[in-house]
Amino acid sequence: MPNNGLVSIRSARSVTDALAAVEAALSEKGLMIFARIDHAAGAAEAGMPLRPTILIIFGNPRAGTPLMQAKQTVGIDLPLKLLVWEDEEGAVWLTYNDPTWLVRRHKIGADAGPAVDAMGALLAAIARSAM
Repeated sequence: MPNNGLVSIRSARSVTDALAAVEAALSEKGLMIFARIDHAAGAAEAGMPLRPTILIIFGNPRAGTPLMQAKQTVGIDLPLKLLVWEDEEGAVWLTYNDPTWLVRRHKIGADAGPAVDAMGALLAAIARSAM
């Protein structure tokens, strides 16, 4: 269930294994990985502790461009992102923005429905691959 536009799914895998499964699913679906940001590594460089927290930024211009054509401000939320992180009890989670929330946030019309539905299905499938 989305919470403030976020969907979080618990994984039975380690952060490393969940991340590998996410990256394999993205590759299998032909999606480009634009960036991999290891927030914990950045925190360590700053001398601060942080549990594993890795952001994957990915997408496909064919999927995202129609939404930006409808409302360019959605570009602040695209490309898609998925966060793989470990909570204080050691549980691993995958969190992403709910595409329907993005539509509401940017006041995109109903004609974006098919693209939004496809993005939602894609994100759910990628997250399930890492469960």
